Amino acid sequence: MTAGKSAGSDTRPARRRLSVDRRREELMAAALELFSRRDAEDVSIDDVASAAGASRALVYHYFGGKQELYVAALRSAAEQLESRLRPQDGGRPLDELASGLRRYFDFVEEHAAGFAALLRGGPANRAGEVGEIVDGVRQRLFRMIQKQMRVEEPTPLLRITLRSWIASVETAGLDWLEHRDVERATLERMLVDHMVALLGVAAAHDASVELLLNDLT
Repeated sequence: MTAGKSAGSDTRPARRRLSVDRRREELMAAALELFSRRDAEDVSIDDVASAAGASRALVYHYFGGKQELYVAALRSAAEQLESRLRPQDGGRPLDELASGLRRYFDFVEEHAAGFAALLRGGPANRAGEVGEIVDGVRQRLFRMIQKQMRVEEPTPLLRITLRSWIASVETAGLDWLEHRDVERATLERMLVDHMVALLGVAAAHDASVELLLNDLT
């Protein structure tokens, strides 16, 4: 009996003793890596457990199920990104915009899996809590830009312009992660120029945007 137990224990992979918080972080990191490459529906609890070197039961113990793990992992990525987007006063609006983009792409580069998982997927992944998490990040970025431009209440055309630019920044981040064939600094400068160009188009239809663009440039 003792020998049998010994033989059985030898076949189990050794697990490190980690704190609760550290183990949760490792499970979420493994999940984000998987969710960044595959649809959530195609990732199983067993996949996450295997990637994290943990047991299936442990994943259920910490998160209850795959949806809870998915939401927790995305929320963690969103909180990390939002912490980078806190407005930092000082300097001209376009300089502040460039600084915000640098912080944004710092996160993209340092937390590629989290960024990709946060933005990846179609409309099916944008309902409920997941949609609220993603929209929360976009709203934070929108407010940051609004503050940098010293705009109290954007006009409808300015609102549409800023939201269109945010969508372009997200797409650029995903494309850069996939290809990395453009210098990051070049991409960031282009996105600042892209903002100016979009404001120029909106200015032809909205006098208040024209005034804003004159102040910015």
